[in-house]
Amino acid sequence: MEEIPTKPYLLRALYEWCVDNGYTPHLAVKVDSRSQVPSEYVRNSQITLNVSPNAVHKLQMGNELIEFSARFAGVARQISVPVAGVYALYARETGHGMTFEIDAAKPTVQTDAEGEPTKLASSNESGPAESPALASVPAAPTEPTKPTGGKPRLRRIK
Repeated sequence: MEEIPTKPYLLRALYEWCVDNGYTPHLAVKVDSRSQVPSEYVRNSQITLNVSPNAVHKLQMGNELIEFSARFAGVARQISVPVAGVYALYARETGHGMTFEIDAAKPTVQTDAEGEPTKLASSNESGPAESPALASVPAAPTEPTKPTGGKPRLRRIK
């Protein structure tokens, strides 16, 4: 049996913390083919969704999907986003929250004729492999960050 990731549990806990403190929880999502969101609000394959109890109806934050209905420009829409595509949950008022890595395909090692590893590649890539993602992830700041206007700066967790 495969272990359930911690990410959906952290999302539910952060959501509850926001609501308990009277903040407006926002989800930042990397949109892909599995996402069911209004395309007219997607920018650079990303969307930020207000998921406060006043803004959504029938919110279900499962281990695989986050689903709810909400109104966009007065039109009710059914929203569904994979937990794997959520890269942040934060309080709109303070910017406090967390960022997450986007779950990608698991790396695979390719071997040559002698069985020696040749390069690291993602299992859904057909092009040349790049260096492992961990090499390019910046270290988390040692002190909490405060928003500097615009989008909030959040801590990245692994």
